[in-house]
Amino acid sequence: MMREASLRVAVLVSWVAVAVAVGPGCKRQADAAGTPSKPVATVADRTPAPASLDGRWRAELASPGGPLPFVLVIDGTSAHVVNADERADITGVRRSGDRVVFEIEHYDAAIEAVLSEDGAALRGEWRKRAAEGTSRLPFAAARTDLPRFAAAADADNPPGAVASVAGTWAVSFTDEDGPFPGVAELEQTGQRVSGTILTGTGDYRYLEGRYDGGLLRLSTFDGAHAFLFVARARPDGSLAGDFWSRDTYHATWTATPAGDDAVATVLPNPYEEVSMTSADRVLRFSFPDLAGQTVSFDDARFRNKVVLVDLFGTWCPNCNDLAPLLSAWHKRYRERGFEVVGLAFEFTGEADRDRRMLQVFRDRYDIEFPLLLAGVSDKAEAAKALPDLSAIKSYPTSVFIGRDGKVHKIHSGFAGPGTGEHYERLVADMEATIEELLNH
Repeated sequence: MMREASLRVAVLVSWVAVAVAVGPGCKRQADAAGTPSKPVATVADRTPAPASLDGRWRAELASPGGPLPFVLVIDGTSAHVVNADERADITGVRRSGDRVVFEIEHYDAAIEAVLSEDGAALRGEWRKRAAEGTSRLPFAAARTDLPRFAAAADADNPPGAVASVAGTWAVSFTDEDGPFPGVAELEQTGQRVSGTILTGTGDYRYLEGRYDGGLLRLSTFDGAHAFLFVARARPDGSLAGDFWSRDTYHATWTATPAGDDAVATVLPNPYEEVSMTSADRVLRFSFPDLAGQTVSFDDARFRNKVVLVDLFGTWCPNCNDLAPLLSAWHKRYRERGFEVVGLAFEFTGEADRDRRMLQVFRDRYDIEFPLLLAGVSDKAEAAKALPDLSAIKSYPTSVFIGRDGKVHKIHSGFAGPGTGEHYERLVADMEATIEELLNH
């Protein structure tokens, strides 16, 4: 802003000097010489039009593991992020001079940046409200058609390393809580790689990156979830590397080639992760809705109905994948006696903030079933709020209840659309369960 003020002062001084030089006497001399007088330029005339933001930008966050790149496409006051086949919406773009704010309202996140004088670069910060506070990472973007990741300059391609990472891989992650399994399903064309990694709780969304020189790099960013995977090929044909999420989470990982049945053999059965502790198989709950009214399972609206209880958080990527399906199923089947209720476990436990995020979530997916404030996202604390369940292993967790009021199935996690056929099969299976319960 100081630079703009200095520019205005300099232009104003110049204007005054010109005005004095072509005062009444000078004007008469010029007219007498036959040279027509010219209008004096104003400050507005000399202020260049602001550079447009529209177009494709190669953006990146400065992750603790290195640059985390993604593609940002801007069109006026709207924008989206590109990760492989995904187009993740930005809520809105606000601009004031050289300052730009990309709002990601549904994830309580934003990017704030400053546009360079030549309009070719953006620099700033991404912030996201998280369970442990506010995550922050430096942000930069440039107008360029350069690839997501540059060619590997320092990669070491050892003898025996795989020539391509295309295929299915059995993955083992290790973080501060210990090891957990995953399955990577990757495609490769030339050096470009895309795919996802499934775990027992969900998936790591649409990953895109590069494999060359024995170095694999994958990233994704949807406005709230910033994932960076880096691994090097080893002489035995396996991969080993690191995984970073946002500014706080780190895990190591290894991967070995696996068969097409790896999801079934490596990952736990999502229908066996959580069981009922109550002998009568009844899931009891009683929490406030967005209007502050208490909603309980023994309310009349749920009596003799098939009910799907969704344990979720607005912050959870796979919960956002499931939400539009729940909204559509509720509209489609409610005339046949189907109800849905969402039990939200949010980051902060601040009622006003959590209620606001639930309202955004409700409006975004056109949800007409009740959303209840059930507690905080910590799984151990959430389990205490629902003692009829043995545990809460992941968000979302889907509890299917029959007309008899008893729990018939519990599904932990959700494989989102980035998992392709796994998503399609899961959606078909969940809908078949609804149909089965409605027909009994």
